[in-house]
Amino acid sequence: MTPPSAPEDFRAMWTAARPDLDTSPMDVVGPVKRIEALLTTALEPLYEGAPLTAPELDALVQLRHAQGPVIARRLAETLGCSRAAVSKTLAKLEKRGFVERRPSPADRRAALVTVTPAGCDAIDTMFPRQLAAEAELLDSLGTDRDRVVEALNLLEKILQQRVVRQRA
Repeated sequence: MTPPSAPEDFRAMWTAARPDLDTSPMDVVGPVKRIEALLTTALEPLYEGAPLTAPELDALVQLRHAQGPVIARRLAETLGCSRAAVSKTLAKLEKRGFVERRPSPADRRAALVTVTPAGCDAIDTMFPRQLAAEAELLDSLGTDRDRVVEALNLLEKILQQRVVRQRA
């Protein structure tokens, strides 16, 4: 059996196989997942031979303009990553001299993270390149750009509210 060729075929197959399921979330979640995968694939060449990986750049961008040291746990929350993933990323960055970690005086279990001058240099080199690549990818949106941004911001807001309620 060959897999469905079009995303809408997946929903039709699930609906046929399990009419008791509400497959409507697939109309939103499916495109979001495909967009994320396409964006990752499109930006991969940017990181070939670069001093940073995409997750490392994401972490450094958050640290670059922070108002002082950031608790690693808070960085994980901001990035939407597990603490383990952020800890691994920070360990790699620290080993290369891009960040500095030290124990928090308030909580010895927590690490305070700051970006080093070498980390700032790496960000200042890579981030403009990433922005240029993203701009090129999105330039075909034209006049639809504002509608896309508005819809994505609405989706983010709704999901954020739901996550906050689930954690409470």
